[in-house]
Amino acid sequence: MTAPLTPHDHSSPLPHHPGADGDPGKGGDLRKEVLAEAGRGVLTAVLVAVCGVALGLLWLWLSPRVPLISDGKAVYLKDTEGEEAIGGDGTFALIAAGLGVLTAAAVFWRRRQGGIGVVLGLAAGGVLASVIGWRIGVWLGPDTNIAAHAMRVGPKVVFDAPLELRAKSALVAWPAAAMVVHLLLTSAFGPRDTPEPPPQEKPFTPYWAPSAGPPAAAGPATPPPPPADEE
Repeated sequence: MTAPLTPHDHSSPLPHHPGADGDPGKGGDLRKEVLAEAGRGVLTAVLVAVCGVALGLLWLWLSPRVPLISDGKAVYLKDTEGEEAIGGDGTFALIAAGLGVLTAAAVFWRRRQGGIGVVLGLAAGGVLASVIGWRIGVWLGPDTNIAAHAMRVGPKVVFDAPLELRAKSALVAWPAAAMVVHLLLTSAFGPRDTPEPPPQEKPFTPYWAPSAGPPAAAGPATPPPPPADEE
């Protein structure tokens, strides 16, 4: 007599992965979150870049002038030992660093939760603002055509040299200061993540464990022995 055949169980013993079926709802939420983060980063970069106008105007106002003089044939520095050219680069770097601190504080105050999009937007906006401020300062400053300027003012007349940023490394002063200040503010005053309670461990039951069968039927009760006859 053969044992009855039992159907094979093809179910996997491994636990079901929540993302195995490819839930479209979760994919849509992730896509929306990425787009929202990118939008916040672009908005931050644009707003910070607009502040580059203030950098250009302040640099034009505060930067020391380099005096030039012409003898009718060539143009020379009026003060050959002057440090006005170096002072122009330092002034640009200091103003850019100060504006970087202010923009980082404003971004943190507006978006205290932070986010990779906001941080990247702050860095990219700082670089764009530095370039915009540099070009505005040169554009609004003295004439960049030194020869034409010298001919226009005439010989033996002192005139200002055009603004020039000799140390291009000053362009990173804004994003560097903004990143440092934003990191410090986030570390000191940013929201803290509450620790989650550890999950409770459940006893492991192997899928091949035999199931408990029906309880054994109780047999007939054995009658007690008859009492002994008393004499």
